[in-house]
Amino acid sequence: MPDLSLVIPLLNEEESLRPLMEQIRGVLATQDRTYEVIFIDDGSTDGSIAVLEDLHNTYPEVKVIQFRRNFGKAAAYTAGFQRARGTYVITMDADLQDDPAEIPNLLAKIEEGYDLVSGWKKKRFDPLGKTLPSKFFNWVTGFVSGIDIHDFNCGLKIYRSEVTKDIRVLGELHRYIPVLAHLEGYRIGEIPVQHHPRQYGVTKYGWGRLLKGFFDLLTVMYIGKYMGRPLHLFGTVGLIFGITGMLVNAYIASLWLQTGTIQYRYPLLMLGVFLSVLGVQFICTGLLADMLTRGPQPNEKFNIRKILE
Repeated sequence: MPDLSLVIPLLNEEESLRPLMEQIRGVLATQDRTYEVIFIDDGSTDGSIAVLEDLHNTYPEVKVIQFRRNFGKAAAYTAGFQRARGTYVITMDADLQDDPAEIPNLLAKIEEGYDLVSGWKKKRFDPLGKTLPSKFFNWVTGFVSGIDIHDFNCGLKIYRSEVTKDIRVLGELHRYIPVLAHLEGYRIGEIPVQHHPRQYGVTKYGWGRLLKGFFDLLTVMYIGKYMGRPLHLFGTVGLIFGITGMLVNAYIASLWLQTGTIQYRYPLLMLGVFLSVLGVQFICTGLLADMLTRGPQPNEKFNIRKILE
């Protein structure tokens, strides 16, 4: 078993792959550790797979997983985590913006007793269309989750292997891996890391991910706190609405019994009925969600064309 597994997802990064591999080999040559490098080609349409095949034939530590189409970064992480055999798992992007020279620093930090250490791109070399959404995303995530780190979505991270085997990265939840790990009780750390300007290709992210990120954050918090007991969440909200509606309706009924009329409080009557119906719907939703969570859980879906080991 290797000491380290490097999991590197990529999409159309053919120019970056050879220099990245050379940097990795140069850094790890100074470390007394065995390692494997797992590249996951997430549906590239350029010459990335040809470069990866050549790297696999040249270096025995290189493994390659090729998807049939683009399934997203979360699916790429899942495929890589499933095949990683190292005591520690390191993730990084393939665009040369993450610096492999930070690997020794990540190792030193995680050996202080952390389970996951995230990089912090303190000084970034990205366009505003990427940095501004990222700052807003990090602030909201930190506020909601209560985790005191600056850069949740930095690709450069190191994990103990049990973390990557324990958490399930569904949909687009890869950006919330620190939150998922924190909710499972793992200890999270952070170190500043060097960030480089992009040399080749174009960024795959921008303002469009903000809305998706917000809904994904709600998903993460629900999974962490209520996945096994959704009725507690929906039932509580339903009871609040239902009891409020009943009180409003009781007031309307008392007016009618005392005066024979509701004194033109028809909007209030409609509100009471609406809240009562809404409360019943929330409770029924909680019951259905409770039954669904007792069934088989979905897995991240991806279709693999080729594996080179």
